[in-house]
Amino acid sequence: VVRVTPMPASPLGLTLSSDGASLYVTCAAPTSTVCIVNTATGKIAATIPTGHTAMAPVLSPDGRTLYVCNRFDDAVAIIDLGRRREVARVKVAREPIAAALTPDGRSLLVAHHLHHGRADAEFVAASVSVIDTARARVAKEIQLPNGSGLLRDVAISPDGKFACVTHQLSRFQLPTTQLDRGWINTNAFSVIDIARGELLNTVLLDNVSRGAANPWAAAWSADGRTICVTHAGTHELSIIDAGALLAKLLALPSTAEAAAALGDSGGGRSAADVPNDLTFLVGLRRRINVEGIGPRAVAFAGSKVYVANYFSDSLSVIDLAIPARAATAIPLGPKSEMSVVRTGEMLWNDASICFQGWQSCSSCHSSDARVDGLNWDNLNDGIANPKNAKSLLFAHRTPPAMWTGVREDAPMAVRAGIKHILFTVRPPEDAVALDRYLESLQPIPSPRLVKGKLSAAAQRGQKLFASDATACARCHTGALFTDLKLYDVGTAAVFDLPAEEFDTPTLVELWRSAPYLHDGSAATVRDVLTTRNRWNRHGVTRQLNAPQLDDLAEYLLSL
Repeated sequence: VVRVTPMPASPLGLTLSSDGASLYVTCAAPTSTVCIVNTATGKIAATIPTGHTAMAPVLSPDGRTLYVCNRFDDAVAIIDLGRRREVARVKVAREPIAAALTPDGRSLLVAHHLHHGRADAEFVAASVSVIDTARARVAKEIQLPNGSGLLRDVAISPDGKFACVTHQLSRFQLPTTQLDRGWINTNAFSVIDIARGELLNTVLLDNVSRGAANPWAAAWSADGRTICVTHAGTHELSIIDAGALLAKLLALPSTAEAAAALGDSGGGRSAADVPNDLTFLVGLRRRINVEGIGPRAVAFAGSKVYVANYFSDSLSVIDLAIPARAATAIPLGPKSEMSVVRTGEMLWNDASICFQGWQSCSSCHSSDARVDGLNWDNLNDGIANPKNAKSLLFAHRTPPAMWTGVREDAPMAVRAGIKHILFTVRPPEDAVALDRYLESLQPIPSPRLVKGKLSAAAQRGQKLFASDATACARCHTGALFTDLKLYDVGTAAVFDLPAEEFDTPTLVELWRSAPYLHDGSAATVRDVLTTRNRWNRHGVTRQLNAPQLDDLAEYLLSL
């Protein structure tokens, strides 16, 4: 390390100008900043304001335009670097977290961290938006396979023909009875045919008896021959023969019937089989340890691959020209003792403590202990009655735990999760560290706030919320907006027990925890107040007119 440049807020993304003179850094905050760093001096030469939690900056080929994902605005900002200001904003589906531009600069592919619909549907998956940069609009939405979520990165081949997107492929339709062979979660990357604007296929990164949890970053070598994917949960790097992979995918018959017609020459495998095939990458991929903890970024420099390790504060260096050589490490600062909270965060994201490395705690609650937007059939309250994954913000302050209160409190749920979700036994201090990490979580200000305060509509909604007429505040009371009790709110579904009672969740950070209710049957807060509240059991809202419902929803989404 030869220089350190302080940033005004968390730097969640960076990109370098083609001449190497300027480094563009997205510093994430409710009102984020793009810092332009002079690489010769290491000083911040200029700043540009942008939206909520800016990340994944991408430069246009001519260096005149910067595209920035504003994650919690559900939007991509277009910044004119000559004028040093945002000139347009393109709305996208939900939580844009990564982006990549085709070499001709015409199409920006944007990966969404989460899906944006109900969780109780047969098909639930996140998507990739394709933005037409000339028109500044979404030209196409590419749907990933059922169960795709927690997208992290997108990388485009040098010839601009294909893109790969890292994500989880969750088997949420199955009860969580075992981990073997990816029964609960598999880990994948999807290949997109850019010219056709469609998914080519989704490939599993796991082996038959060894998961490759939490795929995070992806990079394509300059010669197009190699794709690298980091596994943040198992602390590894997959090195994939891109040419052989694409040739294999393109040669597959589209259906099982077509594969059968080919006989032995087809190998019996069709394109439809690939997302369930734990052997597809055999012979096409090397999987190596990065000698670091939590690899979350990857970049090529000639034959060398650099991997940034979030929890060990180091860079790993892998020389692809010398396959037998192990990864070496470059420390990014003096080694320091991890605090208990930091240790808990590391364990939260660590799949190496899980049976066969299939998943980590973050595989169902994301890396910051919020939501994945899916319903899971955990066994703590029976079988065949899936429940929506809850945000764990304030979980230790709002007992009981789980939707039906089957765990007395969050510490009990943490220990049950280690045993019944990770299928492992850990030292008691690990559970304590996880407790301390979850207790340390703080809410992020809502993107609905105006300069940190409620909008006029939200203020009107606040009065409705507090009124006796709606009775919202009778149960959602106090600083955390919950009385800690369970109620029959009339939302029990066909697989729930009759008149089953459900936890009154905190409403803090409600804006980022969709879909809503115990079964994820409400895609929006307005759905909670209308179509999923026919009996007025969670708020008396049937008498409200459309503008009042809008105001009430605006207030709830501002908390």
